Amino acid sequence: MHTLHIEHAISDLATWQEAFARFAATRAASGVVREVIRQPVDDDRYVVVDLDFATEPEAAAFLEILRTRVWSVPDNSPALVGSPTTRILRAVG
Repeated sequence: MHTLHIEHAISDLATWQEAFARFAATRAASGVVREVIRQPVDDDRYVVVDLDFATEPEAAAFLEILRTRVWSVPDNSPALVGSPTTRILRAVG
């Protein structure tokens, strides 16, 4: 299992959630098997997203989709503030 871990500031949670929902089919077609969205308890203008994939190449390919088709197009990421921080993680235990 590999996780694409994403963190970034947002301008508004409801707007962000609507945009996130629009890409549900893309996530499924790209191999996302589980998704978890969290927010820090002290910052409602920030999200942490973990997307699980069976393989590292699937996670890397989806990260490229995010960079080229989502985050680089303001209409696709209307609540994004700044640049996301990302990492692809692997399970070790």
